[in-house]
Amino acid sequence: MQTRSAKAFFKKNTMIIALVVVILFFYWRTGGTILLPQNINNLFSQNAYVFVLGTGMLMCILTGGNIDLSVGSVVCFTGGIGAVMMDKNISAVLAVIVMLAVGLVIGMFQGFWIAYVSVPPFIATLAGMYAFRGLSNVVLNGYSIGVRNEAFLNVFGGGADCYVPDFIGKGGSFNLTCMIAGAVIAVLFVVLNVKTWITRKVKGYTNDSMTGEIIKVVILAALILYISYKLSKFKGIPSVVLWILAVLLIYNYISQRTAIGRYLYAVGGNRKATELSGVNTKRVFFIAYANMGLLAGLAGILTLARAVQGNPTFGQGYEMDAIAACFIGGASAYGGIGSVSGTVVGAVLLGVINQGMSIMGVSTNYQSVVKGLVLLIAVLFDVVSKKKE
Repeated sequence: MQTRSAKAFFKKNTMIIALVVVILFFYWRTGGTILLPQNINNLFSQNAYVFVLGTGMLMCILTGGNIDLSVGSVVCFTGGIGAVMMDKNISAVLAVIVMLAVGLVIGMFQGFWIAYVSVPPFIATLAGMYAFRGLSNVVLNGYSIGVRNEAFLNVFGGGADCYVPDFIGKGGSFNLTCMIAGAVIAVLFVVLNVKTWITRKVKGYTNDSMTGEIIKVVILAALILYISYKLSKFKGIPSVVLWILAVLLIYNYISQRTAIGRYLYAVGGNRKATELSGVNTKRVFFIAYANMGLLAGLAGILTLARAVQGNPTFGQGYEMDAIAACFIGGASAYGGIGSVSGTVVGAVLLGVINQGMSIMGVSTNYQSVVKGLVLLIAVLFDVVSKKKE
């Protein structure tokens, strides 16, 4: 019984264990440099788009392993629109609203063809990838356009002052506000996860052991505290982290606690059975892709702020990073299985690999090779697990 429980624990938490091992490996190989406060800060700032796009991509993948290849181009297109608007001294608030609206409209446009005309998602979004990359060049006229609006940059993670002020410590060398916020989040994380486990256990929804759950929760809570401590020694909480947290919390709630969340899993598990139960599966597909467009608009805003400019080349490969984060985080290539927390683990793992190899001076070509192998191993693990079941 204990052997089976141990196997089940390691199988369920493979990527969390892999993340810890990878962090320890790069800590050793970089002499601890990878865990310096500034590098941890950069890990979140540089990979904000992966967290945001990965969350939206998960909703698409849940519907049956479907993906959206256009998100990188949409990020570039929406960011370009925002850069042009602010360059013409149009209100940053209006620019943000327009960027989100354009992303949503693009998602609805693609979702219409996928859901109601039955165009395969791969083809519909591949067309979007080409079209919106071209439109990005049209909007920006082939040039980079800088962003000088300080308020926009600070709120969305660009510039030197894009950090939450230290309200408690009042500007000392150690950001007390950041540390206390991290402690609160860690405690809430432990309480909510234990409560969820108890509820699922009582209702017979899970066979996971209490010991395994405690080990996982303690490891992740300790990681949250450690990250908070490191950020507290730098400049505190980057504003972009607040946007990442907002997206993760909202979509974790949607996927776990709402009807549309249950429908996404149901469609991916068995679309025919879901239709027979009375669920409008076409609407589910439409919502998944409309939502993906909205989050691509938000990623465009964060990318624009981070780069402090709009550029026709931005967003290239973003869709691949988002897809990889989902599959590495445990989403099934067949659909119906995956979680927001798993996507977070996948995004962090990719970020650590990128940053660790960059610090070690590894060529970007070899970095791509390593990421490809990690993705292949993750998908193979999913395929082999399905065959054994």
